[in-house]
Amino acid sequence: MIQERNRAASRYAPLLALALGPIAATGFAPLDLWPPALLSLAAWMWLVHDARTLRQALFRGWAFGVGHFTLGNNWIQHAFVFQDNMPHWLGYLAVALLALYLALYPMAAAGLAWRYGRTPTRSPGASFVLLFGAAWIVTEWLRGTLFTGYPWNPLGVVWLPLPGVSHVAAWVGTYALSGLTIVVAGAVLLAIGRRWRFAVPVVLVTGLLALTGVRLPQTPAAPPPANAPRVRVVQPDLGQEERPQDDYAEANLQALLALNGTPGPAPRLIVWPEGAVRYMLEDGYPATAYWRGTASFTRMRIAAALGRNDVVLTGGNSMQFDAGGELAAATNSIFAIDAGARIIGRYDKAHLVPYGEYLPARPILSRIGLNRLVPGEVDFADGPGPRGVTIPFFGTVGMQICYEIIFSGQTVDRAHRPAFLFNPSNDAWFGNWGPPEHLAQARLRAIEEGLPILRATPTGISAIIGPDGTLLATIPANRAGAIELPLPAPYPPTLFARIGNLMAGLVALALLLLAFAFRRRAR
Repeated sequence: MIQERNRAASRYAPLLALALGPIAATGFAPLDLWPPALLSLAAWMWLVHDARTLRQALFRGWAFGVGHFTLGNNWIQHAFVFQDNMPHWLGYLAVALLALYLALYPMAAAGLAWRYGRTPTRSPGASFVLLFGAAWIVTEWLRGTLFTGYPWNPLGVVWLPLPGVSHVAAWVGTYALSGLTIVVAGAVLLAIGRRWRFAVPVVLVTGLLALTGVRLPQTPAAPPPANAPRVRVVQPDLGQEERPQDDYAEANLQALLALNGTPGPAPRLIVWPEGAVRYMLEDGYPATAYWRGTASFTRMRIAAALGRNDVVLTGGNSMQFDAGGELAAATNSIFAIDAGARIIGRYDKAHLVPYGEYLPARPILSRIGLNRLVPGEVDFADGPGPRGVTIPFFGTVGMQICYEIIFSGQTVDRAHRPAFLFNPSNDAWFGNWGPPEHLAQARLRAIEEGLPILRATPTGISAIIGPDGTLLATIPANRAGAIELPLPAPYPPTLFARIGNLMAGLVALALLLLAFAFRRRAR
């Protein structure tokens, strides 16, 4: 009877792991349900420990990952609605296939924890939990690195509702925070099993950190002088579905200019979304039919709405031509335009989205009817990496376009630390889940680097983020508007800003050493 019951439990364990995965994903925005997320992680860790073979442990890890990443990436399906060259139903298949691949990383973490941390004759212990945390750090870092990387929804982001815990990222970074999240979930599991010696200190420290995030009333700071530099974030609320219309470029530019506000005595940095200007902005291109209007005239229209010391940062495209004058590639770029209608700086996106901004193996995939999601037959070319643009009165602005902001440790030129980051994006593709998840990850970058971040999107959620990850001002989704504040000051470089993801390796090593120390003591 007992053997039959054990076989039944083993048979249904993968299904339970599959169900626990989406529950863990409810800890991400927009739901932010961190308590059930922690409990589901604890239950999954128990299932992994309870596996009788390494194969069972790996399968339970993979099943959990499939459910986890299917819910966490459901917004990707929405992007296929805007690409008529591919069937819309392919979006659901894309989410499923991506989840099948991404699940390999929690599978690897589960296998490592089972192989090196499990004690066959005992319930889960501290060594198992610590090894699981170390393995998660390594595998999540690999997920953000291999095959151009895809670190969307790192586990540590579930702590954003508890600032005292999420601010640990300023010391150790996101990947290490994710591993420590596994340790906390494991401590909950040990507490349920009445193994208090390890569980109580971990839970108490986490609770104390959470309490430090409670903000006490403070004396308001003195108002900045009237001529203090100000930043203005513009959200025109023109959706992706309006792009195919012939008048989209003009309607978008007029909407942006209408929200620029009135120039005043203070210098202003006005930021527009990714791809905001659909006209060309640079002179000197061959005369072709790729665009309408004159670049210099478009810049003069933008400059006419600026004060003497104002600058606009706008998303747009730059073109690259071959020796015969044919269009060879484009760049997804940010242009800095001053009141004299001059381009005083440009940044080209470096970390491009596979199948979004370029089609891998294009000669093969295009023959079977596949195309990239961003409309157009020419692929985007990548830029040189994190770079800053110097803006009068504002200092150096670090640039990260859209997807680039999710890569922990890769958002700042450490040799030339900027005063703040600008992250224009186009989240109109991604339904109701993608934009808040994207914003949450930008907030983690602000915490890690101790830098304010400006986010401008066409349809939301646009925001001014403080260097501690606080949302100082936002424009809700699907609403036109603008927000303007004095430029937030950066913090001094955090420990993570100085060391980067080396901290993830150091934390993983520390967890490993502790795990083997606990295991040796138990023996």
